[in-house]
Amino acid sequence: MRYSFGILFILLLLLASCGPKRNLSYFKDLPDSVALRSAIPQIPETKIQSGDILRITINTLNPESNVLFNSGTLQTLDSRNNNVNSNDQLAAEGYLVDKNGVINFPVLGQVKLGGLTREEARQEMVKHLNNYVKNPIVNVRFLNFKVTVIGEVAKPATFMIRNEKVTILEALGMAGDMTPFGKRENVLLIREENGERTMIKLDMGKKDIMNSPYFYLRQNDVVYVEPTKYKDPGTDRTLRIIAAVATSLTAIGILWQRLL
Repeated sequence: MRYSFGILFILLLLLASCGPKRNLSYFKDLPDSVALRSAIPQIPETKIQSGDILRITINTLNPESNVLFNSGTLQTLDSRNNNVNSNDQLAAEGYLVDKNGVINFPVLGQVKLGGLTREEARQEMVKHLNNYVKNPIVNVRFLNFKVTVIGEVAKPATFMIRNEKVTILEALGMAGDMTPFGKRENVLLIREENGERTMIKLDMGKKDIMNSPYFYLRQNDVVYVEPTKYKDPGTDRTLRIIAAVATSLTAIGILWQRLL
């Protein structure tokens, strides 16, 4: 009898511990020891959208004009973001793009910049400023270019991107990479652009992801890493039941041996 209990106990332990092995590698289809070269696809330039905060600086030959045109409303960004160093808090003058794609700029009043790239917005500002000053030098940049990474990653968060250029790999890296329970072959990207929402699933295990138009993220993109079925609460509950049964059988076996 005690041998039966022992065999049953071992079988239950094997059942609880075994499970299908998963390949956690990225780019599994890359050949070994072979340099694979491909052209880098052209990256569409980011366009200004409603809700963006822009830093616009103006330089002219007139110091008084510089002070006048650079007196925008202070927009303090959230420096508590995980990837913003507390010693380097991001706070700068900025202009909020309203729902109509318009900013309110000193002297110029309302200027529509929504739907334009940074260079196009710079040219638009120069066109308006030419009515007041000669040869203005204009610089435009985003202050709130952000992406969000959630799901089965080590550090889910929203990240501010200063250089306005980030790949999905870099975003996952900022979030501490996917956990062993993250589906590398089924990463969901959510993008809202031009009044439309796009949802697409990406396979991080294939090299072709680097040629995808979604490899480079855009502002306000959300990356969701779905958990595998191995982390399903139902699976965890089954394993707990198996462990409880194994423990109970062990106790019964010990008690049975003492009674014999």
